[in-house]
Formats: sequence, C-alpha cells, structure tokens
Amino acid sequence: MSNKIHKQISNTASIILNDTIERVFLLFSPLEEKKWVSGWEPTFIYPTNGAFKENLVFTTKSGNTIEKKYRWILSCLNLKDFLAIYTVSTENRIWTIKVQCEEFGKEKTQAEIRYTYTGFNERGNTLNRESLEKMYRNDLKDWEAAINYYLEADNDINEFSD
Repeated sequence: MSNKIHKQISNTASIILNDTIERVFLLFSPLEEKKWVSGWEPTFIYPTNGAFKENLVFTTKSGNTIEKKYRWILSCLNLKDFLAIYTVSTENRIWTIKVQCEEFGKEKTQAEIRYTYTGFNERGNTLNRESLEKMYRNDLKDWEAAINYYLEADNDINEFSD
C-alpha cells in the first residue's frame, strides 16, 4: 500500500472586465492571451496555428525551476456559453483552469476563474500550494488590470476559425 498522499486544492475569483462578453472571452484563448500577459509564449502542437477549439494542445515553459514545461489541452470549449476549461499537467501534478464569462451590465463582463490542482506526489502538493497562494494573492485583480488596460487601448481582438 502506498504512503503517498494525493491532495486536491482549489480557489476561485471573479473579475470585472470593461468590454462585451464576445470580445472578453476570446482574450482567454492562448493566442489572444499573449496580448495581455507578458512572457506568455505557447508552443502549439495541434493544431499548429493555435486555433481556439476544443482539444487544442500546446506547451509553455514552467513557472518554476523544478518542472521544465507545462502540457496544456483545451479540454472543454463552449463558445455559446462562454466557457473554457484547460487541463495542464507535469510529472508532479495536474490542474484545471475553468474560465466562465457572463454579461455584467452594459458593455461589461464578469469572468470567473477557478484553478483546481491535484498533486501526484509531495513535491506536486507543495508546488500546488505555492502556485495557488501566488495566483490568488490579489484575487486575480492583476489579471483584471492587465486585461482592462489592453481593452482600453482599443486593440483589435482576432476572431478564431479552424
């Protein structure tokens, strides 16, 4: 019998973004995220053009010195309901990122973002705790500020197709 303890932790925050749901939701795609996240550089595996569609697979550099890269899959995409769920994994852990957008008054959008981490080992459990604490230190208000700054600059947001 294994002595390993697999732990699961999660947190959720909502942010208010200053544009329509159709424009805001696309900013959570890997290609559009490059426009508001400094250093975000996904490497697309399939499809290689990074089209925002279910089962999109890509990698990114890890955010720590222990793991080399993160493996991503867009495991659920519902454009009608403005819902995206990413599954991310390493050798130590796996996590999901759920993004759900809803209209919030006129020309505003509320985005709820939930991270759920599961450790495969103690190292994974530790990395998960540290990642979650860092991510939600300011309840994602840093995301809110970065996205609204981008939106206020009145930049174009690409539409996606296969």
